[in-house]
Amino acid sequence: MFLNTLTPKFYVALTGTSSLISGLILIFEWWYFRKYGTSFIEQVSVSHLRPLLGGVDNNSSNNSNSSNGDSDSNRQSVSECKVWRNPLNLFRGAEYNRYTWVTGREPLTYYDMNLSAQDHQTFFTCDSDHLRPADAIMQKAWRERNPQARISAAHEALEINEIRSRVEVPLIASSTIWEIKLLPKCATAYILLAEEEATTIAEAEKLFKQALKAGDGCYRRSQQLQHHGSQYEAQHRRDTNVLVYIKRRLAMCARRLGRTREAVKMMRDLMKEFPLLSMFNIHENLLEALLELQAYADVQAVLAKYDDISLPKSATICYTAALLKARAVSDKFSPEAASRRGLSTAEMNAVEAIHRAVEFNPHVPKYLLEMKSLILPPEHILKRGDSEAIAYAFFHLAHWKRVEGALNLLHCTWEGTFRMIPYPLEKGHLFYPYPICTETADRELLPSFHEVSVYPKKELPFFILFTAGLCSFTAMLALLTHQFPELMGVFAKAFLSTLFAPLNFVMEKVESILPSSLWHQLTRI
Repeated sequence: MFLNTLTPKFYVALTGTSSLISGLILIFEWWYFRKYGTSFIEQVSVSHLRPLLGGVDNNSSNNSNSSNGDSDSNRQSVSECKVWRNPLNLFRGAEYNRYTWVTGREPLTYYDMNLSAQDHQTFFTCDSDHLRPADAIMQKAWRERNPQARISAAHEALEINEIRSRVEVPLIASSTIWEIKLLPKCATAYILLAEEEATTIAEAEKLFKQALKAGDGCYRRSQQLQHHGSQYEAQHRRDTNVLVYIKRRLAMCARRLGRTREAVKMMRDLMKEFPLLSMFNIHENLLEALLELQAYADVQAVLAKYDDISLPKSATICYTAALLKARAVSDKFSPEAASRRGLSTAEMNAVEAIHRAVEFNPHVPKYLLEMKSLILPPEHILKRGDSEAIAYAFFHLAHWKRVEGALNLLHCTWEGTFRMIPYPLEKGHLFYPYPICTETADRELLPSFHEVSVYPKKELPFFILFTAGLCSFTAMLALLTHQFPELMGVFAKAFLSTLFAPLNFVMEKVESILPSSLWHQLTRI
């Protein structure tokens, strides 16, 4: 009787409401998956419902046995997800800010700039800065978030240093002849102005030269006093970092201004003078400059020193090695000819080098092949991540284009890497398994207008597919019921009758078996 009293309007309302609810769930699930990379329903069911239902993790009983074995892989994943200073980072005032003025977009994220502030405090400050007024001001300036406040503090430090630097000293002992001796100015103040206030590379270079003059004097004095105590040793370490930073940025200025040979000489001298300071990765700047000069023999010599199994790898190391091997065969490479006769030894070496590079960072080929648009590289990168791929391709795309056929060879061979590593998160071929934390870190490092490259591509969760199917099915039912109410009403009643037929059959059998009086008492209960 209940089914017979239902009207077509009821079915339209039922199916329409079901379609609306499932559509809202689908939209929320898709948004949550795009933002966090997992299904909300699946996460809630695993995290909250499974413990309530008595679910136990199968691996919990084996944790004590596998803790020692997992510790090495955990340490490796932590090191793989470490954020590194970009050795080819641009100048804020002369390059990043100019991009903002033209496009109105911010190329740097707050997370990236905050990491740079921490680096500056680590490299350019020490515990004895409070004894010198200019350094005390700069110590606060590096922690300042407002760019204009930092620039004003740098000018204030230079003014204070200018006032206090003029002291009268006798030319000769027991003499009445005096001179004005100018003490070195604050080198870190010049660094900040060169990085953030200078609007052109030429202006930045002038300021860095003044910083070099001041920093070199501080470095020589602290070098003589470094063994007098821990305070002097810390000051000398700070002065060393300042001097290396200034010389490296001066070499980068020369490279930007077209004086590539001068930049190469400055980088080589710097690496000879401070061979133990590998934190700045100056060899990557040297590789890029040598490629610009097309000095491929010198590039190979640098790679022979730094492309070592005991040293950390980078996209610059791996892809430069692949470029050199591709250069030997790319001008005559033809995929049709290679498929007929097979690959020669040199071609096989080039393909293996490309596969090695792609395994290390699978995001780079899309930028080199211009399948994905480039943006300005961030100040920090995540090795094997999208941020490192952008930083590499931004400077090295021109070098790949200069080698005839290199991009064609890359285009024909790079996807073969994924057939060698079908499960990159579980097992690697030449490197450790691909870290799972790259997407989250890259989203923090790269601006919001850039679509972050994700590897490996995540499959859509079951619940998104289920809600999509449910939403589509109920929406179709609602539309058909609205257009053909009588016919759909007949179909609905027939479907419900068929659905309840087994239950009706069971009820009839029970009525025939049980006495009518007993069945009457049960129905009353």
